[in-house]
Amino acid sequence: MLIKIRRGWELPESAATPEAVVMGRRGALGAGAALAGAALLSPGLAGTALAQAAMRNTRFQPGRDVTPEGDATNYNNFYEFGGSKSVASAAARLKVNPWSVKFDGLVAQPREIGLEDLLKQVRLEERVLRHRCVEAWAMTVPWTGFPMSELVRLAAPRPEAKFVVFETATQRDTMPGLRQAWYPWPYTDGVTIEEARNELAFVATGMYGKPLPPQNGAPIRALFPWKYGFKAPKSIVRVTFQAERPVGYWEKLQASEYGFWANVNPEVAHPRWSQASERLLGSNERVPTRIYNGYGEFVAPLYANMQNERIWY
Repeated sequence: MLIKIRRGWELPESAATPEAVVMGRRGALGAGAALAGAALLSPGLAGTALAQAAMRNTRFQPGRDVTPEGDATNYNNFYEFGGSKSVASAAARLKVNPWSVKFDGLVAQPREIGLEDLLKQVRLEERVLRHRCVEAWAMTVPWTGFPMSELVRLAAPRPEAKFVVFETATQRDTMPGLRQAWYPWPYTDGVTIEEARNELAFVATGMYGKPLPPQNGAPIRALFPWKYGFKAPKSIVRVTFQAERPVGYWEKLQASEYGFWANVNPEVAHPRWSQASERLLGSNERVPTRIYNGYGEFVAPLYANMQNERIWY
């Protein structure tokens, strides 16, 4: 993602796991992709992962070919590991075992839960979803994970909670980008609690029938497919519920370019470039951008009464 400071995230669509073979070889992998290589995280996770079938949720049709895995996993924004798109080798040092997520703020009982225990309490599924970066590149990925509404349920927010904030890990011994003190670490971003409960909001723990690679947000990340990608924090360690609207990492850096809502709209240009089209990773084809990234039927009602709100940036 480009900012003004200079001081120092073709296979056919059918290649994603179909329901008919979910109990086959890839089905076994997909069943645990939330921790599909569960043994990579903790020996006890393997049984948990493989005990659940990650069935394809066909409600969310991607409408385009799946991005080749090599492109989706080698073109990444993860500023904790560097400012280029080639951070995969640096991110390989990320420590994912053990991993836990803290629930705090306006919740019934603040607590920290191990990822293994969290995954025992949700049902995994696979979704093939489009991902649109604010930089005007896009990819389509078969993700494994669970609805974000389940995460909200497990956190048990209090009635006065209006917003959800996600915080990325800060591992100073593995993340060289944290030395750049002018950035507002840790990386955080947030949404309304209604957005987090929307059926399209997703928590991903795998992709392409495998565990999430570090550069893509291992071992657990957020996905809001109708928003620009900077609204999808990676490597989540904390989920905070609060009454006031949060200010995220990029909004702190440049509020005029990266705001709270960041819903995709081809007719609203970024201050420094057009959003009318996007470049598909893998093919480099330019295609028209779709409002709400093509997911308007699922999310437009969230904003029906917000005509006066600046919901695009």
